[in-house]
Amino acid sequence: MVNQPDRGFYPKFLLFTIASVCFLIFVGGIVRSTGSGMGCPDWPKCFESLIPPTSSDQLPDDYEQIYLAKRQGKNLRLANYVEAIGFSDLAVRLRTDQAILLETLFNPAKTWIEYLNRVLGVIIGLLVFLNVAITIIKPHRRRFIKLAILIFLLTGFQGWVGSIVVSTNLLPGIITFHMALALIILGMLIYNYWLTRELQNLRVQSSDKNLNKTLMILMISFALFSIQIVLGTQVREAVDQISGNSNEIGRDSWISLIGTRFYIHRSFSLLIAGMHAWFVYLLFKYQLAEPWKNWLNTLLVSICLSILTGILLSYLGLPPFFQPLHLVLATVIFGIDLYLILELGQLKKVINSIKNES
Repeated sequence: MVNQPDRGFYPKFLLFTIASVCFLIFVGGIVRSTGSGMGCPDWPKCFESLIPPTSSDQLPDDYEQIYLAKRQGKNLRLANYVEAIGFSDLAVRLRTDQAILLETLFNPAKTWIEYLNRVLGVIIGLLVFLNVAITIIKPHRRRFIKLAILIFLLTGFQGWVGSIVVSTNLLPGIITFHMALALIILGMLIYNYWLTRELQNLRVQSSDKNLNKTLMILMISFALFSIQIVLGTQVREAVDQISGNSNEIGRDSWISLIGTRFYIHRSFSLLIAGMHAWFVYLLFKYQLAEPWKNWLNTLLVSICLSILTGILLSYLGLPPFFQPLHLVLATVIFGIDLYLILELGQLKKVINSIKNES
């Protein structure tokens, strides 16, 4: 069935929410590139306060041990839970990994970076809750209510996962899951937004078989790019671990210490760029309406900038400024790919329906 467009403020509200999530991912990249992930050693408050301290004088003398004990208690409870559902290896790691138990020294700059990240997370939570309210108030929007509730529940779960990221001292694997869940929430918001929009038609013949080929190439590109994001997150985890020894190891040596994951991630980008170029080439054969041109131009620019920032990260010793930029560009590519898959998939259904009726 073709989308039933919502011509009110709702699509704009969803677009604002999507942009806010992308900005939160960007800020999260800043948190990681500056090593501020443990700027607040507790959750959801920061040093047990709604407004974090600005000086260590405002904290107890033994604050490191106090928050370490709280984190350790939470991790032991988590270990019991994950062991009960079958993840015994993770449970052992939660109980024994000494890296989890490292004390966190107060740093006002890092504390406030992480605090602002959390404030933005709360704002996102309010937006997705407001989305639920909006779908309830207007009868014609109630078709979105199940999706809105699911997004809200996943956002709450994401907040809890964020608390685990803190309590486990940025444990590798959990960070990747945290990022993957953020993309799932983003994807669901994009789907919600797409459902409110009119189908942006291409001028194609109902017998045009190239549309199937174009859609298939885009879906493969999207799948490969999703894998690439996971690889990139794992590279980021390795950087976090290496940066713990940054006093002993120069930043320009980090890449050589990451190992094969980095080189696979770098080489894989060439395949993904080629697949996207093939898709764009096929799509530009059609007579494109203006919205399609805008999406494709944004996609191409984002891919080029993503490759450029990747090159700069590789050859300039992973400068912190480019890390969050590289991440948010990947998020934009992910979102546009998904949106175009939805558009082309719907167009394919419309064409098949016309063929069946004729």
